[in-house]
Amino acid sequence: MISDIDLIFRLVSAAILGGLIGLEREVNNRPAGFRTHILVTVGSCLIMVLSIYGFVGFGPEGRGGEPARLAAQVVSGIGFLGAGTIMREGTNVRGLTTAASIWISGGIGLAMGAGFYLGAAITTMIALFSLASLGVVEKRIARLKRYSELRIKGIGRPGFIGEIGTALGRFHISIKNIVIENDFVQEDHDHEYNIHLTFYIRVPVKLNRMELYCYLKQIKGLESVIWDNIQVIFNNKIL
Repeated sequence: MISDIDLIFRLVSAAILGGLIGLEREVNNRPAGFRTHILVTVGSCLIMVLSIYGFVGFGPEGRGGEPARLAAQVVSGIGFLGAGTIMREGTNVRGLTTAASIWISGGIGLAMGAGFYLGAAITTMIALFSLASLGVVEKRIARLKRYSELRIKGIGRPGFIGEIGTALGRFHISIKNIVIENDFVQEDHDHEYNIHLTFYIRVPVKLNRMELYCYLKQIKGLESVIWDNIQVIFNNKIL
């Protein structure tokens, strides 16, 4: 039977490891953050401990039950929880990484509950490295593919997105993808709302950016433009 000290150690360690992954998600403002990952990891750890030690003497001929049977339900159960963090916006799917982090937190909790401390610790480090460091590598690879990120904030009036697309087409800029995010509705302004647009674009070699900026700032409702993390237009002024 497991001792009280060992039980406390496993649960607290699971909370710490899950909290590390959750903290990274919280910092990046993801749907499931610090508390969610701790709860998932600690809950998984407790279920694993219960599977191993909670049914001793209740199995055939006084033996234990089947530890893997109860723990296996954690894997499928976390799948439903992770699905709640996945959102589809048009052709874009968001939240897959957070769903995967919840799933791996469940696995870490199961490993801690079973006493595989080294495996749980190494898995946590690999997960943190993947979440924190590989995102930078992905952005660099995207830049090598010559796709630029154009973020535009403005008033979501009818025709706003179309006018921006027309402006980019005028300068022979190809649009790879668009991500649209809305802030809130202002009831006293004819249902206008703030809109955040992220364009992933391929830019021609010979592009007069200043001419493009001048064209963009004439679009009604446009507030700011950020090109590859550099603000180029703000409050109708070219910076």
